[in-house]
Amino acid sequence: MGQEVGALKQTSTRRLWRWISIISLASTLLLVFGFGYAAKDLIWPQAEPYTAKAPEAELPEAGLLSESSEIRITALGDSLTKGFGDDTGQGYVKHVAAFLKEKWNKPVSVVNNLAINGLRADGLAKLIAGNKGYQYPIQQANLIVLTIGGNDLFQSVTGEKASEATGEFDLKQLEQGIPSGLERLKSVLDQIHKLNPNAHVVYVGLYNPFYDMDELKDASLYIAKWNQEAYSIVHQYPNMTLVPTYDLFESALSDYLSTDHFHPNHAGYEQIAVRIVQALK
Repeated sequence: MGQEVGALKQTSTRRLWRWISIISLASTLLLVFGFGYAAKDLIWPQAEPYTAKAPEAELPEAGLLSESSEIRITALGDSLTKGFGDDTGQGYVKHVAAFLKEKWNKPVSVVNNLAINGLRADGLAKLIAGNKGYQYPIQQANLIVLTIGGNDLFQSVTGEKASEATGEFDLKQLEQGIPSGLERLKSVLDQIHKLNPNAHVVYVGLYNPFYDMDELKDASLYIAKWNQEAYSIVHQYPNMTLVPTYDLFESALSDYLSTDHFHPNHAGYEQIAVRIVQALK
């Protein structure tokens, strides 16, 4: 009887040690596997795919500009928006920023002045359509100011830079250039509106820099026609305004034109800025 009990104890002991061995081996294998899995990322790191989207421009809220917490200006167009002819370098854009800050006592900044000397409306339309460097500032602004069309109109006659259009030309050609120029202007305004329908857009009307020349005085008749048709286009969009300037210069060309007899001087740009600020609410 004692021998049988001893044999059973030995058998149970062997089974116990067998299970302990199996469990120990399994634990060791699990530990080795876990270590290897963790070491894999250290030895052979793999980049995780980046799925975040690029930040999208937030459009300004619609409403009165005077009720905005700040004014962000983007300037577009030709040499007038560039400020060519102003020996101080301010142009009308910087004047507008300073006057609005004083008028409403709130932060005013110029997001970007993207104007280019000699630019026509068709060139501006292409830049807006295909250049994100133009699209993003337009989307960031709650006030967009632009001058465009003068080069379209005068180059339709001379085929040269508008600032050189001081020779004789047929005024009928000037009239014939109006329809195509206005189509380009509408393309520009269409694209601005699509990119930022909430922004307040100010289009500065054309003036006749040659009003004091007898042979070119009647050009004002066709410039007035341009401005009238441009107003009809601008009027189709909410938040767009045409600011007239022809009367400013016709009455005081010698006071407001620079020495090139085409672009405004410092005082001329200041008067344009005053008109713009008066038109804004």
